[in-house]
Amino acid sequence: MDNPYHPPDALPDGPPATQELTETEQRATLSKVTWRLVPLLFFCYIVAYIDRINVGFAKSHLEPVIGVDPKIYGEVFGTGAGLFFIGYFLFEVPSNLALQKVGARIWIARIMIVWGIVSACFMFIEGKTSFYLLRFLLGAAEAGFFPGVILYLTWWFPAKERAKTIALFALGGVAAGLIGSPISGALLRMDGIAGMAGWRWLFLIEAIPAILMGLVILFVLPNRPADARWLAPREKAWLTGKIDAEARNAVVRETRLKDVFTSPFVWVLCLLYFLVNVAGYGYEFWLPSIVKGKIEPMLTDASPAHLDLMTGLINMVPYFVAGIAMILVGRHSDRSGERKMHVAGAALCAAIGFTGAALFQNPWLALASLVVALAGQKSTLGPFWALGTGALRGSAAAGGIAFINSVGNLGGYFGPKLVGIIKDRSGSETTAMFWLGGALLLLSLIALTLPDTRRSAASN
Repeated sequence: MDNPYHPPDALPDGPPATQELTETEQRATLSKVTWRLVPLLFFCYIVAYIDRINVGFAKSHLEPVIGVDPKIYGEVFGTGAGLFFIGYFLFEVPSNLALQKVGARIWIARIMIVWGIVSACFMFIEGKTSFYLLRFLLGAAEAGFFPGVILYLTWWFPAKERAKTIALFALGGVAAGLIGSPISGALLRMDGIAGMAGWRWLFLIEAIPAILMGLVILFVLPNRPADARWLAPREKAWLTGKIDAEARNAVVRETRLKDVFTSPFVWVLCLLYFLVNVAGYGYEFWLPSIVKGKIEPMLTDASPAHLDLMTGLINMVPYFVAGIAMILVGRHSDRSGERKMHVAGAALCAAIGFTGAALFQNPWLALASLVVALAGQKSTLGPFWALGTGALRGSAAAGGIAFINSVGNLGGYFGPKLVGIIKDRSGSETTAMFWLGGALLLLSLIALTLPDTRRSAASN
């Protein structure tokens, strides 16, 4: 039976990539590129992700400031949290096309500085309208960062290295939860210092690193291998030749942006990423509240400040486990050259975790299930983006990666809103956990219908 997505046959091979480097030299070159680029971009993503999700820690503190009926606050907060992704959606593709035109160094620096300024403005929230507006503007400001970095990595890393490398970069989102959780909890304890509420200190202090890192990027990030002063000419030639040769064998034949919008394969990737983000952001924006609700009955004598700190510390655990899982799954996917089964398997594990979180009454078993859920959800990212970046070439890559990311990130709007509505109507997040798990189960089933990529990966 023909594959339902009809991926075109690979294009004939062009001139082979230069073979001037030995296998040992090739590994050394890739190691050099990894150590020069990935830690820097990883730290930038930590900063971005903290600014994106820190509103979850401020949730209970913002309720009197936003000033709505407590019966609908969950829906209002979920809507505001999700509005980030509407701004993200509208500006994602134009941002990535601009990055391709002006270069990653200038454009990523611009993104970081602007989002840092907008993030700091959250300290001035007064009412629902300002909350909604700033969440939208933060999404518009950050639009293009994640897909821009994914595109940027395709200019530096061959296909066989991408799942692991993308997982290492995406690990920044996990590290943000691991690092940001206790920091956010501690910053909330600054309540009253200099006459300012703790949540205002949280937004101000956590915005400063974005601006500083934007300036760092402006001075140190090379656009392409040819611009890297720390690569020898032979290393630049081999790496450029290798990347160019692989681009000629991309899964999708079209190279124009307009062709991306009519590709069934690309639309399926959009759907998969949408489901990833419905579950992921529905989970992450509400995780501090869920954790707080689980531990509060066990800490009846704790002060509100101590409860915030304990919530932050426990919130670290799912992110720590998810980080390990992401690296292991990404490495295994690269070694085998297989993508779809890794995506499907990780999503299925996450669905099981969400189901356990909904069913278990014991708070420790429920928290353990939440750990499994996040580990599975995050582990889909490396293989998924390795599959996506291998499917596009030419000018379609910049717009296509951004298109998949922008459409998929609309799930970040619907996920938190869904949880908020269900919580307002039922009084708990239990039913919402079933819905989030169902999204990942559907993702797993759809992923199984994708083309097998092992053969194409092996040919690279």
